[in-house]
Amino acid sequence: MTAPYASLPERSRGRLHEEEGSAHRSPFQRDRDRIIHSSAFRRLKHKTQVFIEHEGDYFRTRLTHSIEVAQVARTVSGALGLNVELTEAVALAHDLGHPPFGHTGEEALDALMQPHGGFDHNAQAIRIVTSLERHYAEFDGLNLTWETLEGIAKHNGPVAPPRGDGPVGEPVPYALADYDARHDLELSTHASAEAQVAALSDDIAYSHHDLHDGLRAELFSTDELAELPVLRECFARVDAKYPGLNYYRRRHEALRRFFGVLVEDVIAQARSALEASGARSAQEIREAGRMMVLFSPALKADIDTIRTFLFHRMYRHPQVVEMRGEVTRIVNDLFPLFMADPSQLPKQWRKDVAEAAAGPGGDTALARIVADYIAGMTDRFAIQEHARLTGSDMVERTRVLGIA
Repeated sequence: MTAPYASLPERSRGRLHEEEGSAHRSPFQRDRDRIIHSSAFRRLKHKTQVFIEHEGDYFRTRLTHSIEVAQVARTVSGALGLNVELTEAVALAHDLGHPPFGHTGEEALDALMQPHGGFDHNAQAIRIVTSLERHYAEFDGLNLTWETLEGIAKHNGPVAPPRGDGPVGEPVPYALADYDARHDLELSTHASAEAQVAALSDDIAYSHHDLHDGLRAELFSTDELAELPVLRECFARVDAKYPGLNYYRRRHEALRRFFGVLVEDVIAQARSALEASGARSAQEIREAGRMMVLFSPALKADIDTIRTFLFHRMYRHPQVVEMRGEVTRIVNDLFPLFMADPSQLPKQWRKDVAEAAAGPGGDTALARIVADYIAGMTDRFAIQEHARLTGSDMVERTRVLGIA
């Protein structure tokens, strides 16, 4: 670490539950390791990125995506003189709160939870690492450092209005507000530079690999890709250097160069913004009032064009839309079933159900337990549970669609 605004482990604000330090690992290294060894991280192997996980071995899952994000984040963080271990911890944890079936599953669960505070995957990640992971003898959750929790909560920017101002915009998600009331994460400020790097690394990773996955699924052609901004120049450079290169190597080389353009742009833009800020500490980055780690305006405009292309040709492709309808039905069926008969939940959840029934929360307390359970499901388990509990032919129907 060479930057004055890097997050220093010896200056960490610590953990909610005090622990003895490690002789061999910094606090942020321990956070990273706890995330990797968590049950929620393992389950990302069978959670969807864009395509349903069982459609094919080549498509990204939440786990492979998180690993790719962490790889980009380490590179960018190191180049900027930041704390690589903190950046990596936030990157690895950023998708822990996603329910099954990608954003489709999140949209369905959020709609069902509207009477009970809604559902947000970033807030759910906080709920997982502070409560739902229950392996340690002395505390619930992973007892991560303040800096890692802050990064998970607000790597995309502030999630609450400045203190002293009235309510503005969307309310803070309940899962995040509940923890923040016990351990102030300063939700009205930006996160550290390390967390901001994790956020942009997420953008880089999915902008790159969604193009890979869409090509492999034959939702669009290489020729169409080669007409998009930035990619046009990448293909031209490959063709000039390797004339006659075969089809698969050509597109891989072009996408590899596209990936490099994104990384180099973020490093240059962030280095300039961070140095111009004059910040001398991590806290000054939080209080700067703006994101420091961004794409340049020109590249951001080109990326927006590419995302519009992906939205129409991939995310809303008829094949994907058909899958979205099927998996939305699964979530819509499971939620009221568990609400009506909580005894269908596994034994380890029944203590929570009993406490909810005895407490003042009523249906909302139970709904949040049901949402926690469904959000933790993998795609495969959700499909199987739906078939078992409803007696439907959903397993066979999703197999026909290529998602079971």
